[in-house]
Amino acid sequence: MKQSHRKLKHLNQRFSSATPGQEDGIAREALRQARKIIVMVIGGSVLLAGIALLVLPGPAFIVIPLGLGILATEFIWARNLLKRVRYEIAKATGRSGARNGNAKNHSQHDKKEEAGG
Repeated sequence: MKQSHRKLKHLNQRFSSATPGQEDGIAREALRQARKIIVMVIGGSVLLAGIALLVLPGPAFIVIPLGLGILATEFIWARNLLKRVRYEIAKATGRSGARNGNAKNHSQHDKKEEAGG
Protein backbone atom coordinates (compact mmCIF):
# COMPACT_ATOMS: atom_id res chain seq x y z
CA MET A 1 0.00 0.00 0.00
CA LYS A 2 2.91 2.35 0.77
CA GLN A 3 4.29 1.77 -2.71
CA SER A 4 0.98 2.79 -4.29
CA HIS A 5 0.87 5.89 -2.10
CA ARG A 6 4.40 6.82 -3.19
CA LYS A 7 3.48 6.32 -6.86
CA LEU A 8 0.40 8.50 -6.53
CA LYS A 9 2.43 11.20 -4.74
CA HIS A 10 5.02 11.04 -7.53
CA LEU A 11 2.27 11.29 -10.16
CA ASN A 12 0.82 14.30 -8.39
CA GLN A 13 4.21 16.02 -8.50
CA ARG A 14 4.61 15.17 -12.18
CA PHE A 15 1.08 16.32 -13.00
CA SER A 16 1.60 19.73 -11.39
CA SER A 17 4.67 20.37 -13.55
CA ALA A 18 3.42 18.68 -16.75
CA THR A 19 2.86 20.34 -20.06
CA PRO A 20 -0.58 19.99 -21.67
CA GLY A 21 0.59 17.12 -23.91
CA GLN A 22 1.97 15.15 -20.95
CA GLU A 23 -1.17 15.48 -18.84
CA ASP A 24 -2.99 12.71 -20.74
CA GLY A 25 -0.26 10.15 -20.05
CA ILE A 26 -0.05 11.10 -16.40
CA ALA A 27 -3.83 10.97 -15.99
CA ARG A 28 -3.88 7.53 -17.64
CA GLU A 29 -1.20 6.31 -15.23
CA ALA A 30 -3.14 7.68 -12.25
CA LEU A 31 -6.28 5.88 -13.42
CA ARG A 32 -4.33 2.64 -13.85
CA GLN A 33 -2.99 2.92 -10.31
CA ALA A 34 -6.45 3.72 -8.94
CA ARG A 35 -7.90 0.69 -10.74
CA LYS A 36 -5.17 -1.53 -9.28
CA ILE A 37 -5.94 -0.31 -5.76
CA ILE A 38 -9.69 -0.82 -6.22
CA VAL A 39 -9.16 -4.35 -7.56
CA MET A 40 -6.82 -5.10 -4.65
CA VAL A 41 -9.35 -3.94 -2.05
CA ILE A 42 -12.39 -5.68 -3.59
CA GLY A 43 -10.58 -8.88 -4.57
CA GLY A 44 -8.76 -9.07 -1.24
CA SER A 45 -12.01 -8.61 0.66
CA VAL A 46 -13.77 -11.34 -1.31
CA LEU A 47 -10.76 -13.66 -0.86
CA LEU A 48 -10.63 -13.03 2.90
CA ALA A 49 -14.37 -13.65 3.14
CA GLY A 50 -13.84 -16.95 1.32
CA ILE A 51 -11.06 -17.93 3.70
CA ALA A 52 -13.33 -17.10 6.64
CA LEU A 53 -15.99 -19.33 5.08
CA LEU A 54 -13.63 -22.29 5.41
CA VAL A 55 -14.52 -22.39 9.12
CA LEU A 56 -17.90 -20.65 8.92
CA PRO A 57 -20.93 -22.09 7.17
CA GLY A 58 -20.97 -20.98 3.56
CA PRO A 59 -19.69 -21.64 0.04
CA ALA A 60 -15.94 -21.13 0.60
CA PHE A 61 -15.00 -23.17 -2.47
CA ILE A 62 -16.96 -20.77 -4.65
CA VAL A 63 -15.97 -17.51 -2.96
CA ILE A 64 -12.20 -18.16 -2.83
CA PRO A 65 -11.82 -18.70 -6.61
CA LEU A 66 -14.07 -15.68 -7.17
CA GLY A 67 -11.73 -13.51 -5.08
CA LEU A 68 -8.71 -14.91 -6.91
CA GLY A 69 -10.44 -14.23 -10.22
CA ILE A 70 -10.95 -10.60 -9.28
CA LEU A 71 -7.33 -10.26 -8.16
CA ALA A 72 -6.12 -12.06 -11.30
CA THR A 73 -7.37 -9.20 -13.46
CA GLU A 74 -4.46 -7.09 -12.16
CA PHE A 75 -1.94 -9.35 -10.40
CA ILE A 76 0.12 -12.13 -11.97
CA TRP A 77 0.60 -13.98 -8.65
CA ALA A 78 -3.17 -14.31 -8.31
CA ARG A 79 -3.48 -15.50 -11.91
CA ASN A 80 -0.87 -18.20 -11.28
CA LEU A 81 -2.54 -19.26 -8.03
CA LEU A 82 -5.93 -19.42 -9.77
CA LYS A 83 -4.44 -21.66 -12.47
CA ARG A 84 -3.03 -23.92 -9.77
CA VAL A 85 -6.41 -24.09 -7.99
CA ARG A 86 -8.17 -24.93 -11.28
CA TYR A 87 -5.63 -27.64 -11.99
CA GLU A 88 -5.98 -29.18 -8.52
CA ILE A 89 -9.77 -29.14 -8.77
CA ALA A 90 -9.66 -30.78 -12.20
CA LYS A 91 -7.20 -33.36 -10.89
CA ALA A 92 -9.32 -34.12 -7.82
CA THR A 93 -12.53 -34.49 -9.82
CA GLY A 94 -10.89 -36.50 -12.60
CA ARG A 95 -11.76 -33.98 -15.29
CA SER A 96 -9.80 -33.81 -18.51
CA GLY A 97 -8.18 -30.45 -17.69
CA ALA A 98 -5.68 -32.24 -15.47
CA ARG A 99 -4.84 -34.84 -18.11
CA ASN A 100 -4.58 -33.00 -21.40
CA GLY A 101 -1.57 -30.82 -20.61
CA ASN A 102 -3.32 -27.57 -19.67
CA ALA A 103 -1.04 -27.31 -16.66
CA LYS A 104 2.34 -28.43 -18.02
CA ASN A 105 4.41 -27.19 -15.11
CA HIS A 106 2.26 -29.11 -12.63
CA SER A 107 2.64 -32.45 -14.40
CA GLN A 108 6.38 -32.48 -13.71
CA HIS A 109 5.67 -31.79 -10.06
CA ASP A 110 3.21 -34.72 -9.95
CA LYS A 111 5.74 -37.08 -11.55
CA LYS A 112 8.24 -36.23 -8.82
CA GLU A 113 5.64 -36.94 -6.15
CA GLU A 114 4.78 -40.31 -7.72
CA ALA A 115 8.47 -41.22 -7.88
CA GLY A 116 8.77 -40.45 -4.17
CA GLY A 117 10.95 -37.38 -4.52
